[in-house]
Amino acid sequence: METTTPLLNIDHVGIRFGGLRAVADVNIKLFPGELVGLIGPNGAGKTTLFNLLTGVYVPTEGSISFEGEDLCRLPPFKITRKGISRTFQNIRLFSELSVLDNVKVAYHSQAKHTMASSILRMPGHFSGEKDMHEKAIEFLKIFNLDQYMDEKAKNLPYGQQRRLEIARALAANPRLLLLDEPAAGMNPKETHELMDLIGLIRKKFNLTVLLIEHDMPLVMGVCERIYVLDHGQLIANGTPEEIRNNPKVIEAYLGEEVS
Repeated sequence: METTTPLLNIDHVGIRFGGLRAVADVNIKLFPGELVGLIGPNGAGKTTLFNLLTGVYVPTEGSISFEGEDLCRLPPFKITRKGISRTFQNIRLFSELSVLDNVKVAYHSQAKHTMASSILRMPGHFSGEKDMHEKAIEFLKIFNLDQYMDEKAKNLPYGQQRRLEIARALAANPRLLLLDEPAAGMNPKETHELMDLIGLIRKKFNLTVLLIEHDMPLVMGVCERIYVLDHGQLIANGTPEEIRNNPKVIEAYLGEEVS
């Protein structure tokens, strides 16, 4: 694995908010096709790291590169166009839009037709909209959401809303998918289905996935490698078995869960 070029390279990254050092000297490498976990206690800096990767925050130290290109100081929309997409810990759907339109919104970042062709209602506009409509329906079928495509997003059950958010993230055509606690609020049956879904979409779309999650059976069941953050610093990384038996991780986070 180490002989290949990293898809994502987080090199000695840190960020301060005033006098608070939220993330410090973090080094993470993701290689093409990997499914990697990022775990740690609440407040460890996991979502802050996602915000650094997607341009919400700018690191105060270190560098972040994707496919060899520097991401630091790029706005979020340009990072999305480069091939990084994410979901959020708290679901962020367009609640009043239909399920179908929520997915179509993501396709606009990949649209081939121009603003001018849309304003002038040129043929390119109509062919582009037709293509987005058809692709969005295909995505909904993959996630078993096509039966709800005309329903407002806010009316979906919680687990289906989570699926819709992942579908929308994939519609942006990423090569790296960042999942921020996708199993939060799910019951055991929904969590098991999510494990299967993550494996399916990873293979189908040839994705690299970085997963933040507190559900340890899910993390241990799907991830090949795991990084552990505590108080903004990496305290361990390794295979699920290595993490499960790491004394530092047990003390800081896993506790009785590994017994």
